[in-house]
Amino acid sequence: MFPAPIQTRPRPAQITYQSMLPLALILWLLPLLAVAFFSVKPAVDFTAGNYWGLPSTFAGLENYGKVFFESDMPRYLLNSVLITVPTVIGAVALSCMTGFALGVYRFRGNLWIFFMFVAGNFVPFQILMVPVRDLTLDLGLYNTKTGLVLFHIAFQTGFCTLFMRNFIRALPFELIEAARVEGVAEWRIFWFVVLPLMKPAIAALSVLIFTFIWNDYFWAIVLTQGADTQPVTAGITSFNAQYRAAYHLMSAGSIVAALPPVAMFFLMQRHFIAGLTLGAVK
Repeated sequence: MFPAPIQTRPRPAQITYQSMLPLALILWLLPLLAVAFFSVKPAVDFTAGNYWGLPSTFAGLENYGKVFFESDMPRYLLNSVLITVPTVIGAVALSCMTGFALGVYRFRGNLWIFFMFVAGNFVPFQILMVPVRDLTLDLGLYNTKTGLVLFHIAFQTGFCTLFMRNFIRALPFELIEAARVEGVAEWRIFWFVVLPLMKPAIAALSVLIFTFIWNDYFWAIVLTQGADTQPVTAGITSFNAQYRAAYHLMSAGSIVAALPPVAMFFLMQRHFIAGLTLGAVK
């Protein structure tokens, strides 16, 4: 029923697997390598049609210098931080409370409320573009970082609640019952008993939501415009002029924009893996 481990397969199958794996990795990394390659080429190479040849001169320092010191890229990066960090805090905080309520308490409609959180994840976000934009216009939140943060929190809370509720349901319920027998208030049970046990899940969820929000492009261009509010994913398009696209600067800006979520993952890698695999061998 399940595929056999590669170690138990015949030797020809193992050799084929070992030879194809590097090829698959190169194919997967090829777009990223191309962007990194373009980011160190001078503008004259693109004018001359030298897209895939060796750079005529190494212009990496010049390109990245223009990105940081001759454009609004620092402002876009700051906007991304001011949008992503509050969203992660808000979505994770709300999901911890809703996950606790749905995972611990038994009441009528519990399962239906949980289904509503889950069902929201299956709504195609493209069909919400016009109503969400009109709503932000009516509320005076269009082209503001606050509006983008509130929108992301509202939409990410459903997935986060699904994650947290299932995690809390896997915790030993005897701990909560013992605390109730001792007369501990419900909010203290949540704060001092359940929340410390949720640290691996919080770390894993924070990394996921940070990556989702930082890499968001669709809602960034729908709900914001200009360097005052747009995050870095949308700000990269500012390197496009009316008649000419600065591919070397766009590539350098893309590399800069990709570094924070990569760094976030490697810094939180241990907690991320622990949160995803906790309870996997039950």
